[in-house]
Amino acid sequence: MKYETVIGLEVHAQLKTKTKIFCRCPTEFGAAPNDQVCQICLGMPGVLPVLNKKAVEHAIKAGLALNCEISETTKFDRKNYFYPDLPKGYQISQYDAPVCMSGHLMIDGKKIRIHRAHLEEDAGKLVHAGAAGLHGSDYSLVDFNRSGVPLLEIVSEPDITSPEEAKNYLTELRNILRYIDVCDGNLEEGSFRCDANVSLRPVGQKELGTKAEIKNVNSFRAVQKAIQSEIERQSKILDDGGRVVQESRLWNEADGKTHSMRSKEEAHDYRYFPDPDLVPLSIESAWIAEIRATLPELPEEKRQRYVNSHGLSLDDAAVLAESKDLADFFDETLKLGANAKLAANLLIGPTTAYTNDNKIEFTETKLTAKNLADLIAAIDSGKLGSTNAKKLLLDLLATEGDVNKVIEEKGLAQLSNEDELRKMVEDVLAKSQAQVEQYRSGKTKIRQFFFGEVMKISKGKANPEVTNKILDELLPQPEST
Repeated sequence: MKYETVIGLEVHAQLKTKTKIFCRCPTEFGAAPNDQVCQICLGMPGVLPVLNKKAVEHAIKAGLALNCEISETTKFDRKNYFYPDLPKGYQISQYDAPVCMSGHLMIDGKKIRIHRAHLEEDAGKLVHAGAAGLHGSDYSLVDFNRSGVPLLEIVSEPDITSPEEAKNYLTELRNILRYIDVCDGNLEEGSFRCDANVSLRPVGQKELGTKAEIKNVNSFRAVQKAIQSEIERQSKILDDGGRVVQESRLWNEADGKTHSMRSKEEAHDYRYFPDPDLVPLSIESAWIAEIRATLPELPEEKRQRYVNSHGLSLDDAAVLAESKDLADFFDETLKLGANAKLAANLLIGPTTAYTNDNKIEFTETKLTAKNLADLIAAIDSGKLGSTNAKKLLLDLLATEGDVNKVIEEKGLAQLSNEDELRKMVEDVLAKSQAQVEQYRSGKTKIRQFFFGEVMKISKGKANPEVTNKILDELLPQPEST
């Protein structure tokens, strides 16, 4: 039987606040265990939470960027469950009055609806240690540094139908949150975590199948692989006449499979009720308008502008827009008069290769927008050839410098003098009579050999256009075949 895949994603994005959502403890990553805690985030008796305004502001900003409706009134609820890393025995979250509702993202021309985005506090972290037992451990320790860190949980509707579409949705969502500077999106540090709800149903059936939730997958590649594995698992169960059980599962990268964790709770299992220590929050339209005015140009808008206004391909526009730092640098370079397609090629090609090879972020390079604009001007004017331009770009990525001074100091200027180039071509042809005869006999592909030899003699400085013109004049006419 053929099945249709239905996927819903729940993303926990850590909001970029200096302090936790209900207390003044810092949120910096990497502190010693239990070094960033107080009576409030440890859930001591008699303490009162105080809401962090910046967390609410970030949530509203995210909601606007995700095309959500912002609630006029929102409130906080207690989500009750018992787990060793939950100090109070409940989590302060939002149940029936979330701050953001009914949004959407466009992914490859398809609308993926967002059901809600709500604020909540993070739990602590269990650290499994020792020699054997659970997770290879015989005891566990608890680090409460993360307890009380502000999260925005973004819940999609079950509109996603493939592992690749899920990956693209997560990529776009993460880019948007980073663009608006409300989440650093650091997957390794747990700032952007995803749970995937996966179910199958026979093609044509409207009723959803039984879902399994894959918990806390921390890379886009892992999400894609975990969902594919779960599709295969559920397909086999259904083909064998079995029944999929609603449960939470964990992804195991080592064996490439999901494994049962626990039965999946429903909302009523958590016994939600309004938090009596936190009053409902009214969000004024003036505040929403004020936050909306701070939104930057978002990735989709940038992609469309790059395609429509600068003639870039959609693929190139997508690569540039994926990083706000790279996109802003590209825009700054264009403001200096640079050729858009050439700027894009240099940033997407050698620059990206350089940062990948050196395992650094683009912002860690020494390249400036003026450097790149001057480099492009030198290429456009014929002063610099493409080979030496790439060499110079690599130097500028590693070391600060003035483009025109470096061209002069290193003798990189392109050679365009016809008399000098003619002599080089003549010398190459004189020393390559066997290849000339091959060319004459009709093996015209060998022409690139002559061009390459001229480039070698000129140390990459020969003007390609002039060199090709002289080769056309001096090479014998090939025999017709």
